[in-house]
Amino acid sequence: MDKIGFYAVPLIILIIILSGFFKKIKIFDVFLSGAAQGLNSTFSLAPPLIGLIVAVSMLKSSGALDILCQSISPLTQIIGVPKEIIPLCLLRPVSGSGSLAIVDNILKNYGADSFLGKLASIISGSTETTFYTITVYFGAVGIKNSRHTLPSALIADTVAIMASIIALNHFFQIV
Repeated sequence: MDKIGFYAVPLIILIIILSGFFKKIKIFDVFLSGAAQGLNSTFSLAPPLIGLIVAVSMLKSSGALDILCQSISPLTQIIGVPKEIIPLCLLRPVSGSGSLAIVDNILKNYGADSFLGKLASIISGSTETTFYTITVYFGAVGIKNSRHTLPSALIADTVAIMASIIALNHFFQIV
């Protein structure tokens, strides 16, 4: 490790302490106030996150995700979405860890260089865990009405999935 990288964090902490000292700020009181606000944010975010985790677990464990995937599979195949990717497309906006488990399963079963492996990787990298992100960021600042955020984000996820399929087909000429 180079010397600049080794001393960067202690140097930043020293600069913060010195600037607070010269500006006559009670550094420890400000630190305690920030820590208290951080704990309050954590406790206010816990219920929606727990609800989201329970809902995803129930969806996967009950078999409802499999039923949903099988029921929409004929439609998605018409537009070029392979049936093995459908669970990833449905779960990615809801659960990052759940979608990573699906990507891992696809990579193990089909390989990283396969069409499905590349597609799963591209979709995972180009979409967002929308519900989790909205819960965390809007909950942290106390926004109750997300208005157009959720529909816009889900449309963006859908476009990213379709663009992933088109890009993979076009650039790698797989299909």
